[in-house]
Amino acid sequence: MDMGHMPAGMMRGQFDTMRLVARPATVRAGAVSLLLHNVGTRTHELVVLPLAAGTPAGARAVGADGRVDEAGSLGEASRSCRSGSGDGVKAGATGWVTLTLAPGRYELVCNLKNHYPNGMYAELDVT
Repeated sequence: MDMGHMPAGMMRGQFDTMRLVARPATVRAGAVSLLLHNVGTRTHELVVLPLAAGTPAGARAVGADGRVDEAGSLGEASRSCRSGSGDGVKAGATGWVTLTLAPGRYELVCNLKNHYPNGMYAELDVT
């Protein structure tokens, strides 16, 4: 979800404009279907990345392009009204992906420019 544009004069940390929420935050290992329903006003995506032990969600280095490295991605939901990758899920639309996930910690991220550093990430625990 996103809350439109940040008001003039506001600094990061004072007003978070974006959120990615995983519900439930814990799932069983095996085939996992992730449904992305974009309730925001902008296009978004959902990329699944392994999360190392002891590393909190939201701690990845952000490049000059406003994105994080997707190396090791297990898949993504970034296609409006369809499964898998594409050009993003438009506002009000839904996209999905089904992956086989081993037990562990994963970070769900929107990796469109500046979305991750503005709060679009969530942890998913697989047991």
